[in-house]
Amino acid sequence: MSEMVKYPKLIKKKQYCYEIEEQLGAKRPNPECQLKELGNLKSWNKEIRVTEFVLHSLSGPRQLQLFYFAFFTLFYLSTLLGNFLIAFPVLSEPALHTPMYFLLSNLSFIDACLSTFATPKMIVDFLMERNTISFEGYIAQILFLHLFVGGEMILLVSIEYDRYVAICRPLHYTAIMSICKCTGFVVGSWFFGILHSVSQLVFIVNLPFCGPNNVDSFFCDLPLVIKLACADTYILEILIRLNSDILGLCCLVLLFMSYTVILVTMRRRSSSGMAKARATLTAHITVVILLFGTSVFIYAWPFHNFTGDKILSIFYTDFTPLLNPLIYTLRNKEVISAMQKLRRLKISS
Repeated sequence: MSEMVKYPKLIKKKQYCYEIEEQLGAKRPNPECQLKELGNLKSWNKEIRVTEFVLHSLSGPRQLQLFYFAFFTLFYLSTLLGNFLIAFPVLSEPALHTPMYFLLSNLSFIDACLSTFATPKMIVDFLMERNTISFEGYIAQILFLHLFVGGEMILLVSIEYDRYVAICRPLHYTAIMSICKCTGFVVGSWFFGILHSVSQLVFIVNLPFCGPNNVDSFFCDLPLVIKLACADTYILEILIRLNSDILGLCCLVLLFMSYTVILVTMRRRSSSGMAKARATLTAHITVVILLFGTSVFIYAWPFHNFTGDKILSIFYTDFTPLLNPLIYTLRNKEVISAMQKLRRLKISS
């Protein structure tokens, strides 16, 4: 009965097909009639547009959901605080108005944005029975995700170039690096981020979505959503993978070339400063592997159901933005000294 209500035209056509088959005494279904029936089904599906997607975040009983809520709330606030503690001293302390700290303050801003585009909604969803996002919200999440991740990749390359000049060509550092050049690096990172996100949206903005609408993640990302399209997306999947992998792999190659040159240079020098730089560089490589490794892994393989994608997505949208301020700046004595100075000024005032 429910089938008759949902597909009245198709059922009538189906009954007509069976009547023709009985009259002809056919033992097999009529191919011509079935093709017409399939065409009617496809045209009926295309008339239906998905207006929202159902998100499936970290599952578990109610007590576990409340634990997730408290844990990720604390984690998110720590991320915002850590990145704020970078940007504020850099802007306030003249001694930190250098190319390196200018780039790091912009990195902290992108990290704060990257952790904000989806994490607050995920936190709220832990308290909800049904987690949904509108079609417009899904477009916005994909736009901001690729904007911030693409911009951060380019900015990380710029930071490592700054470190390469500082360690390998210290006598020419002031001549090569300047605030003007660093501003160009920052503008370029945002430009490539916008270009990357728009190019990704071009592939999927006009795809028909007629159901199902279940996304096995806490936010909408292309590998998960494109599988829900009511169309053949094989070519689009290849183009999307190429778009993301070319950007990620090119940045990764440039970073490791820079790391190799820096490590070879530091090996020739045996000062305590080089030992400290080597320890910091090891931490930088850890951040790069977490960001680039997870994103390239998600986009490098064919788009299929992989249970680890949800965990990997949490790594580069939540954990990496917190690690960056801890590794790049908050271990730096100059930044700590600037924060202590600001604290003393606040107490004295």
